[in-house]
Amino acid sequence: MKMPGMTIRHASAMPAPTWSWLKMNDVTIQIPDDLERNCQVEIEAGDTLDNTTSFEGSVAALQERIDSARTDKPADERAMITAATGADRGAEELDIPALSTYEHRAVLSEFACDIANDFETGVGADMRAYLNFLAGGTAVLATEEGEEAEATIRVTTHEGEASGASIDIVAAPNSTFSIALSLDSDADAPAFMGSTMRVFAGAGARVDITVYLTASDAVTCVEDSGFVLDEGARVNVRHVVLGGGFTATGLAADLRGDRSRIDVDTSYLASGTQQRDFNYIIRHRGRKTVSNMDANGVLTGTSKKCLRGTIDLIHGAKGAEGNERETVLLASKGVDNKTVPNILCDEDDVAGNHGATIGHVRPEQLFYAACRGLSQEQTEALFLSAKLEDAALQAPNDAVRANVVRLGNQIIPHFEEEIA
Repeated sequence: MKMPGMTIRHASAMPAPTWSWLKMNDVTIQIPDDLERNCQVEIEAGDTLDNTTSFEGSVAALQERIDSARTDKPADERAMITAATGADRGAEELDIPALSTYEHRAVLSEFACDIANDFETGVGADMRAYLNFLAGGTAVLATEEGEEAEATIRVTTHEGEASGASIDIVAAPNSTFSIALSLDSDADAPAFMGSTMRVFAGAGARVDITVYLTASDAVTCVEDSGFVLDEGARVNVRHVVLGGGFTATGLAADLRGDRSRIDVDTSYLASGTQQRDFNYIIRHRGRKTVSNMDANGVLTGTSKKCLRGTIDLIHGAKGAEGNERETVLLASKGVDNKTVPNILCDEDDVAGNHGATIGHVRPEQLFYAACRGLSQEQTEALFLSAKLEDAALQAPNDAVRANVVRLGNQIIPHFEEEIA
């Protein structure tokens, strides 16, 4: 049975919007018409495929521990009351500051300290619900305490089909879990695929997630994830976005436990008329937490890209440090690049840093290449080839590497021979 098309508005929204005329606060995701639901997901996980452990149970256990240790009250109780009730306290309370929409939500969140209610994913609840529908259920991958485990997840789709995966990953205390996620399709007609993940990293756990997206231009693809980190947990996420006509990549992380840390490394390219959208939200709630967001990309043709990176240093996150950096090479004049680094801060004893390096290929570089017989198109292909070659060399397994090579052959003639 074919499904009608769907438009998901205000996806990948920034927590605190900027000027609307910039058209960067969120994105609209259009799911093609007349697609047939066909879930094509393969999971290789061995003993980690678990029906007894749950993401909700892990969050509840952390909530119980935090509640039992929580003895402090919000610093400005009057502001809390105003935010929570929305009531006008009268002239005697005129010194209570007015709160923005974002501040109102933040105060309520701080007052409630509810992990489950605060949980979010980068693309948003509407897209997560749609992906859950496509998947028809959620698979749970879980480790035991102190265990080292690996898992591979493959999502694909064909012409005229929509496919989605829904995965919960639970890393027990002091365990190590490495996950490779591949989203690949060579469809030559409209299709959709995506994945949504909820990840809980227990105390002292380490979680490494590598995501490769190597779809053809006809495919719309979404990769959505949300993380909760317990005390001392360490998460490394690597996003490699190489293909897809339209792609949306979203990540939200709750650094709830003290001394927890997340590192997000993003590598992307876009050519022709492709569109790339990224939305990263990292909330520092625990003390001495650390986050790093690094992105590196190449844009050619008339491609478009928007990257929103938000580091939220929440009241109480003393000693927290957040960093975000992006380097973008604009290999042709027709590209459209938007970069929105954003730092929100409600704590004094913190450090937040952001920066972006964005540059065109210089005319003298094009002239140098032209003198050696290279056209502008061939010069642009050199930059794409370098990005693809790096992705192939660092692929987590042979199957993913083959996907990169197939995509490279579509973009650059004889790519496979060049890297052989």
